[in-house]
Order: sequence, then C-alpha cells, then structure tokens
Amino acid sequence: MESDIQSEKVALVREIMGRVADKWTLIIIDILAEEGELRFTRLREHVGGVSQKMLTQTLRQMERDGLVTRRVYPVVPPRVDYKLTPLGESLGEAVCSMWLWVEKNFEDVIRARQAFALQSPPVPGPSIP
Repeated sequence: MESDIQSEKVALVREIMGRVADKWTLIIIDILAEEGELRFTRLREHVGGVSQKMLTQTLRQMERDGLVTRRVYPVVPPRVDYKLTPLGESLGEAVCSMWLWVEKNFEDVIRARQAFALQSPPVPGPSIP
C-alpha cells in the first residue's frame, strides 16, 4: 500500500515538473501573481505569443490541478476570469527560486553562450540553391 502511494507521488512530481517546465504555465502563474484575477482576453494579451487554443489548454490543465480558478459570468459575450488559488500561489513561490537563480547567474550564462558560439562551428542549415 505504501509503495503504491510512493509511486503515485513520484508520478505526480514528474507530471507537475513537466507542467511547470512547459512554455506557458510559469508565465501564467507569474502574470496572475502580479495582476490578480484577469479576464481570458487580458491574460492572453499579457502572455503574448500564445494561441487561444494553447492558452485554453494550459489553463484547463492548471484548473484541473487546482492551480487556478475559473469563473464564468452568464453574460453575452461570455466573460471568463482566472485567478491563482493558494495552491497555485505556493507553486509560484516554489519556482521563484528559478527566477532568483537567473538574476544571480544571468551574466555568467550569457558569457558561456557567447564563448560556446565562438568555439562551435556553425550548424549547417538547409542548402539554398
């Protein structure tokens, strides 16, 4: 029984890590943490570069995991607002250390990338006739 629970925990950790590592989840958490409750259209404007479909999918997954709440207003046109839950806020706090790491190591990473670019031969691209 305990082994089953441990397996479920491992699976959940992997799933949440995958979710957090996706392109949009952390951005959405960051925006909702800063802005508070937002309408879908305003959230999409803040995120930028995300399709309506991808934003909807990401928000649905976040809602399923208890990271955001979704409030639908019975008006025309439809109005849907999203807000971080306490669980979503705590995940934001947990991954905040990544932002702190970037702040601390930004210049080192840039220097490493520049040095790598100077040492590495260019990657061949498609030949253009």
